Amino acid sequence: MEVAIIAHALAVIGNAYFGKELDAEHIAMLGIMHDTTEIITGDLPTPIKYYAPEIRDAYKKVENVAACQLISELPEEMQNAYEDILIENDDINWKYVKAADKMSAYIKCIEERNTGNTDFAKAEETIKKALDEMHMEEIEKFIEMFLQPTLNIRRNQQIKLIEKAK
Repeated sequence: MEVAIIAHALAVIGNAYFGKELDAEHIAMLGIMHDTTEIITGDLPTPIKYYAPEIRDAYKKVENVAACQLISELPEEMQNAYEDILIENDDINWKYVKAADKMSAYIKCIEERNTGNTDFAKAEETIKKALDEMHMEEIEKFIEMFLQPTLNIRRNQQIKLIEKAK
């Protein structure tokens, strides 16, 4: 659900601040459904998925087969409605879902770091680089508007808890 919320926010930011005409609700629905194929494939950890281009491409094919399988199991009258939602493509809407998925992972890494867990440091660095390489002004605006203030609030709450414990 977090991916859908972030994808929706990125689309709204694109519309409100950068004059785009994105269908934020459709993008949110893509975000809700983006991992549906894992019902069949299981979840492959991101570092494995993107270890090598051959693995990434093969996994994309597996995901596509899984999506087609899921769609084929629906009543025929419903299949068209789910093709656009389950079969990932190069459409601009999916770019926002991919950015949201990465942002969700980035937030998780930051949260782990803030609790003192350094195991996610390399992943945080890699994911931030991937976000930067997407060249989406909406990502930077999202970080500025939502992520940075949230991190500041959490940091202040942690400081207060430490001070109370003294």
